[in-house]
Amino acid sequence: MNIVLFEPEIPQNTGNVARTCAATGARLHLVRPFGFEITDRNLKRAGLDYWYLVDITYYDSIDDFFAKTEGGEYFFFSTKARHKHSEASYPDGTYIIFGKETRGIPEHVLMKYPDRCVRIPMIDEARSLNLANSVAVGCYEVLRQWDYPTLQTKGELHRHHWEDAE
Repeated sequence: MNIVLFEPEIPQNTGNVARTCAATGARLHLVRPFGFEITDRNLKRAGLDYWYLVDITYYDSIDDFFAKTEGGEYFFFSTKARHKHSEASYPDGTYIIFGKETRGIPEHVLMKYPDRCVRIPMIDEARSLNLANSVAVGCYEVLRQWDYPTLQTKGELHRHHWEDAE
């Protein structure tokens, strides 16, 4: 799976998205311009020590992204979309795309792919979810549909010494 951020503005959001990519094995695609420097300490801190697990590709512009990923299976997460994110069927190699925090995905891009635009449902009074939260919701919906390939799906509870005292 591919997670794409068009022109992200807040380093902590991008760092949190990178951590989601690390935990899920998703590839991260970052499209310039950014509202921060890649060396920003807030970006690095939000991603914790998971950066070595993240496969990141950088693009100079939205046009550069589309040129280099031509033929990709794109899905655009937008509050302007008519279809719920959980109604879409995501094929292998999917790119789930998110726009900048203040403006979302440019409308001219959405107009080219109206049937590939999806929204995360929320109440009318809310403008949108946080970018990093939206990415996590979208990512895990795709993974749920794919039955979580390559992910550890079972944990194990361990009995602690204080339980023996009871």
